[in-house]
Amino acid sequence: MERNGLTSRSRDKKAGLWIGGISFFLFISFFIAPLISEPDTITDLSGRANALDYHNDDGQNFTWTDLDFYSASIYAFGDLNCHQKHERSWVINGNQMPVCVRDVGIFAGLALGGFIYSRKGVNRWTLRDTFLSVLPDQYMKDVYIKNRRTLLFIGIGALCVLPLAIDGFTQLLTDRESTAFLRLTTGIPFGFVLGLFFAAAYGARPNRFDRAGDVRLPGNVRFQRTQEVEEE
Repeated sequence: MERNGLTSRSRDKKAGLWIGGISFFLFISFFIAPLISEPDTITDLSGRANALDYHNDDGQNFTWTDLDFYSASIYAFGDLNCHQKHERSWVINGNQMPVCVRDVGIFAGLALGGFIYSRKGVNRWTLRDTFLSVLPDQYMKDVYIKNRRTLLFIGIGALCVLPLAIDGFTQLLTDRESTAFLRLTTGIPFGFVLGLFFAAAYGARPNRFDRAGDVRLPGNVRFQRTQEVEEE
């Protein structure tokens, strides 16, 4: 019997491993692609997020379509998803990385969040409670007994998201320029909580239980439907 009252958590393992594995593959590829490309050929990129800027020869000094399939796929991913500003990106082998430093941190966090969920997370009916399941049950008893789960769920999200938001928006609204260290260290917790959220969203499945009261929660707390409470 698992911590949530089910006999298996195979779905939870798969959810975390898929998210962690895909994110880790991309994270590693951001370093490998510039390393295996011809030195000093991918320089001074500065495009737009959510747009393809380097997919054809339109007066650019670089097009990812000229690269091998693997490197082209990674640089195409970066081209579509990242602004690729040169001053906010690392250079390896004389080549600019496919994504900026903040995105490197985000994907590192996504991988970490996915892998931690694969080891610790369990389906607990709701997304919120499934998300919180990665925390040790012995430290969650008071949270459940006093019904502060939503507060903790929002608090963890805010703690991980706000540093990135503050760092990003202060750059946007003022003349301040962040550092590579700050971009990396604000990207990691943002990616981490996002990885946990995605894994919990996939892992939370009420239909795995016969009824809400079958879900095992910290502090021996049990779910009750509104109708059941009214009947009592």
